[in-house]
Amino acid sequence: MKSIGLIFSLLITAAIIPQQVKAQSMKEDPALNEKVKTFLSDHSGQWHDMNVPTSDAKLLYDLIIKGNYKSALEIGTSTGYSGIYIAWALSKTGGKLITVDIDESRRKIALENFKKAGLIEYIDARLADAHSLVRELKGPFDFVFSDADKNWYTNYFNDVDPKLKVGGCFTTHNISETRRMGEGEYLKYVRSLKNYESTLNTEGAGLLISYKRGEK
Repeated sequence: MKSIGLIFSLLITAAIIPQQVKAQSMKEDPALNEKVKTFLSDHSGQWHDMNVPTSDAKLLYDLIIKGNYKSALEIGTSTGYSGIYIAWALSKTGGKLITVDIDESRRKIALENFKKAGLIEYIDARLADAHSLVRELKGPFDFVFSDADKNWYTNYFNDVDPKLKVGGCFTTHNISETRRMGEGEYLKYVRSLKNYESTLNTEGAGLLISYKRGEK
């Protein structure tokens, strides 16, 4: 009976320890948390320029925390709403975000928002054509959020795939089962990949969540 009890105890410990290690690896900064929350509250309802719904922004945050991701890429900065949630999560995991946008005016607003939210040190905001820059970035990445021109989604995915770590997560915005144009073809393509496991979250504007389970 003692041996059975010992085995049971070891199994319980083995289940608990990874969660404890993960929790201990998170960096909590109460002052930063409060600053971000205050900024988001003060700007609630003001994110209209090609930004994601709040539910999708929170989902991106949760995915990074759950996966303990540290090297993130965002394709399509807009004025920074999704980037704030991504960088906020990365501030806890010890990571950093590279975000790319081709529009100078949107990037300028995004930079101001990143500074006011207290997250600028966790963000490398690039003004560039993502068609070329994404292909040139060395990586590796473990988290990607793609939210730029929809007809280029497959190209972005294929450019980043070799630089995405196994276990990493590639998320794509504005994906729907009913769309038959570029987004629909993209959805069909990603689901056909045997080394990716994809699910479509429809609580917001449609977020395809694709985990890389192995190399091709």
